[in-house]
Parts: sequence; structure tokens; C-alpha cells
Amino acid sequence: MARKLRTAILISGNGSNLQAIIDAAQASDYPAAISLVLSNKEDAFGLTRAKNAGLETITISHRDYPDRETFDRMMDTALRANNIELVVMAGFMRILSDWFVTTWAGKLINIHPSLLPKFKGMHTHQRAIDAGEREHGCTVHWVIPELDSGEIIGQAKLEISPTDTAETLSHRVHALEHVLYPRAVAEVAARLLKN
Repeated sequence: MARKLRTAILISGNGSNLQAIIDAAQASDYPAAISLVLSNKEDAFGLTRAKNAGLETITISHRDYPDRETFDRMMDTALRANNIELVVMAGFMRILSDWFVTTWAGKLINIHPSLLPKFKGMHTHQRAIDAGEREHGCTVHWVIPELDSGEIIGQAKLEISPTDTAETLSHRVHALEHVLYPRAVAEVAARLLKN
């Protein structure tokens, strides 16, 4: 059987993107194997999703560490202990230290709920509506020290309806994420396996 890339998924919450990737990874030809699900919150529902799928999980609470980099170094230790080759951020609500991002450069991806480079940071749906945008969506990108600024791997878009609120737009973009992210993870994993 073809080798699969050992992948870790970082979560902080519900884990719906994690679930989408778990579902996609059932396919025998999917190039990434979810080898670890790591959360910074022990009550994250995504951990339940991971356990239901029989996946290895670990919780490292950022509250147990004095600063961002010390926490990130503990995550790094856990990732290395599991021989992780690709780190996928899926609703991981922590800004990573430059040290971590540099250490995992070229092996660290994220999904962001806007069509980057527009609307970096938070509250993207309301900001897109307020700006009178006609289109909105989500972006998978490489993570670099500058927030939401790494090279774009893939995007999915939709038209903003005149009746959309931040909440309805969020739900609609989430549905796009669940299609885009598993596809982007597969693309990145296949590329890394070749190198």
C-alpha cells in the first residue's frame, strides 16, 4: 500500500473541518493519514469526533504555560514524538509563535474564512458584508509568521446574498470549507510525499 503522510490536526472547538478530513481520509487513495489530533482545550467537541474515529488525541492546555512559545514548544515535542510530517490547523484558536511557524515552515497549513488577502484576522463575515463585497469564501494557505499572509493553496467562493447576515454567511462558508479543506490537505500531502 502507498505510504501516507503522517498528519496532525490542531483544533480548539467543534471540529467540523476535522470531521470533513476524517471522512475524506477513509478513502484508500487519500494521501494523508491522521496520526494525531491535538487540542488546547480538553472540552473541545472535536476530541470526541477524533475518539469516535479511533484516532490518537492529546490535549495540551495553553493555560499551563507562562507564554506562547513555551506552549508551542510542548506542542512541537508532541508532534515530533508522533513523527508528524504535516500540521493542519482546523479551528485552532491560537496565534502561533514565530519560533513554531519557522520550525514547521513548509509543513503547516491553515484555513481562513475569507478570500485572502481580504479580511485577515477575525469577524470576516461581518466585515465582508459591511464592505459591500459581492463574493466571499474561504482560503487554505501556508502559515508564515505574518498572520493570514502565507502563500494561497486553494480558495472556494460564493456570492453574498442581499439577505445574508454574518451568521448565515458563516454557515454557508463553513459548508465550502468542508469541501475545500480535505481537498487541499490531500493536494499538499501528495506534494510533500513526492519531495
